[in-house]
Amino acid sequence: MIYLDFAATTPTNPEVLKAFDEVTINYFGNTGSLHDVGVKAATLVEHSRNQVAELLKVKPEEIIFTSGATEANNLAIKGVALANKHRGNHVITTKIEHASVYDTCQFLETYFGFDVTYLNVDEYCRVDPAELAASMRDDTVLVSIMHVNSEVGSIQPIAELAEIVRQNPKTYFHVDMVQSFGKVPFVFEDLDIDMASFSMHKIFGLKGSGFLYKKNTVQIAPLISGGLQENGFRGGTQNTAAEIVVAKTVRLAVENFEAKFSHTMDMRNRLFAGIEAIPGVVINTPQIGFSPAMVNFSVVGAKPESIVHALAEREIYISTRSACSAKNGKPSRVLQAMPISHERAISGLRISVSYVTTAEEIDATIAALAEIVATIEKSA
Repeated sequence: MIYLDFAATTPTNPEVLKAFDEVTINYFGNTGSLHDVGVKAATLVEHSRNQVAELLKVKPEEIIFTSGATEANNLAIKGVALANKHRGNHVITTKIEHASVYDTCQFLETYFGFDVTYLNVDEYCRVDPAELAASMRDDTVLVSIMHVNSEVGSIQPIAELAEIVRQNPKTYFHVDMVQSFGKVPFVFEDLDIDMASFSMHKIFGLKGSGFLYKKNTVQIAPLISGGLQENGFRGGTQNTAAEIVVAKTVRLAVENFEAKFSHTMDMRNRLFAGIEAIPGVVINTPQIGFSPAMVNFSVVGAKPESIVHALAEREIYISTRSACSAKNGKPSRVLQAMPISHERAISGLRISVSYVTTAEEIDATIAALAEIVATIEKSA
C-alpha cells in the first residue's frame, strides 16, 4: 500500500498509542471526581496542558482541549461572535477556508444575522493584505483565516495580516493551524494572534482530539453547557486519555523538525517534477509560499474520482480535496476561488506527503499516474 493522503489524516504514532493504552488502563477516573482516582487523572490532564502551553509559550489556561479542529473552529468563531455581538456584527474570513470555518460563518449569517465578508485569493491562493485592510470596519469583531490551505498548500502571511487586524482593538484574529503545525516552520508567538485551532490526527496523533488556543483577553461564549470542564468553555466528561497524550503528540510533531521538513520537501519536489512532466497534467499548487506537504493538480477533461479509484485499484491512495468536503459531489470551492479555468477547478486532485513517505513510493505513484492519464487521453 502507498498512502499519500496525509493531509486527510495520518497513522497514529506507536508511542502515542502506547501512552494512550497505558493511561486508559491505569488512569480511567473522571477528572471531576474528588477521590484519588479522579484527582490523579485530572493531574495528568493538567500536566499535558502545561506541556502544550510551554511548547507554544502561552499560559496553560489558554489551552482548551476539544474533540478536534472542527470543534475548535466552531468554538472560536461562534464563541466570539455570540459573546461580542453587542460590540459588532461583522466577521471576515476567506473563500478558501475549511468547511468548519466557512460553514460556521454561513451559520452566523443565516441564524444570527451577522454580516460576513469572504475575501478573495490570487493565483497563488493567497489573500491580499490590502483587501483585508479595506474590508475592516468599526463593527468587525472577528477575522478568521487559515495558515496553510488544506487543498493546495498555500501559506497565508499571518503576521502581516495580524498587523492589519491589530489596528482595530475590538477585532479578534483566529487562525486555523491544522495544516501548518508540525509541517511548516514558524514561531507561534511571532504570529500575534488571539486564537488558533489544532488537530492531533493530522500530526500522527489520535482522531477526535485537538485543542483551541484562546488568549485570556478574548471573550467567548461556550458551545456546550453543563459542566465546569475546560474553565467552563466545554461542559461534559473529559476525554481523559486523549487529552493526556496531546502533549506527547505535540512534542513528537516538533521533534527533529528540520530533518522531517527537509525530507518532506525532497519528496514534494520529486513528486512535483514527476507530475509536471506528465502530458495533460496542470499543477494548481503555487510555486512560492507553499507547504511541502501537498501538491494539487488537475487532469483537465478527466473526472478526478475516476483517477482516485484507478490509483486505489493499484493500492495507491490520494484524494480530490479536504476529506470533510470530498463526498459532497460539488467542485472544489478552493479551486473555484482561484483565478483558474472552470475545467481545472472541477478536476483537481491532491497528493499529500509526509516525513515517512519514501522516494520509491513517489516514483511508483508517478509511474502509475502517467499510465492512467495516458489511458484516459487515448479513450477521449
